[in-house]
Amino acid sequence: MTDERHYTVTLANGRTLEVVEAGDPNGPAVIAHNGTPMGAYLFRDNAEDAARRGLRLISYGRPGYGNSTRDGGRTVAAAAWDTAALADKLGIDKFATWGISGGGPHVLACAALLPDRVVAAASISGIVPYTAEGIDFLQSMGEKNVVEFTAALDGEEKITAFVRKEQEALQGAGATDLAKGVESILSDVDRALVEQTEIGVEMAQCMLDAIHHGMYGWIDDDLAFTRPWGFDPAAIRVPLQIWHGQQDLMAPFAHGQWLAHHIPQAEAHLNPEDGHMTMYANRIPEVHAWLAKHL
Repeated sequence: MTDERHYTVTLANGRTLEVVEAGDPNGPAVIAHNGTPMGAYLFRDNAEDAARRGLRLISYGRPGYGNSTRDGGRTVAAAAWDTAALADKLGIDKFATWGISGGGPHVLACAALLPDRVVAAASISGIVPYTAEGIDFLQSMGEKNVVEFTAALDGEEKITAFVRKEQEALQGAGATDLAKGVESILSDVDRALVEQTEIGVEMAQCMLDAIHHGMYGWIDDDLAFTRPWGFDPAAIRVPLQIWHGQQDLMAPFAHGQWLAHHIPQAEAHLNPEDGHMTMYANRIPEVHAWLAKHL
């Protein structure tokens, strides 16, 4: 088991970011952007994989999650500036980065807006901009996520009511409860993973930790996803991988296909056997191996 280091960092603008890191503290840095709703958290297997490779794996809670100060009205692009500010505080010049699920758009922001610092990036099971041309954003998405994004599109009041209800339901939830609560967005491969492996327990704990001090990280993520992102993914020029599973009901497969098509230099891994959760469990070591080649 690798040792984790938990701390907070105060940025120049006075906001605080909650941070957790594992692996080699002197190794090349990989900054991970977790999903929605998740804060500063490293899944055990991913942390151990980073340690074996001599990587310094860092995760921070986006504003509003855990002990990270809210930044109301933030855009997806704002994640690039927070990531750069965190790297500055930690004395890190260049770094690799990956983002999964709700972290996918935020890692794309880093790749697009920090080309002099990001040596390579990977977007895993991420969504496209809501206004993206040539794709129906909600098509093939599980019912619960359709309700959630529709609420976000209706504005802060509606998404706040949705998140408040979900927050109450999550209190005290275990892996089985989590699976039941998100049944409409779990494909068969994802349901088996959540119910039968330790990652379901970790997922529930991560979500609970993220919303322990409030629900604004979740609210602001959803609002940011459905508003202009503040950058064009097609402008990305740094080495990039796009990972997506065909059995994904949270971020449908068409989202991965769209990203792969609109970021032509990206290396696409569009896998028929994967869902959404299976990426957390099975694909991060492959991502780490690829990122390490660029560090």
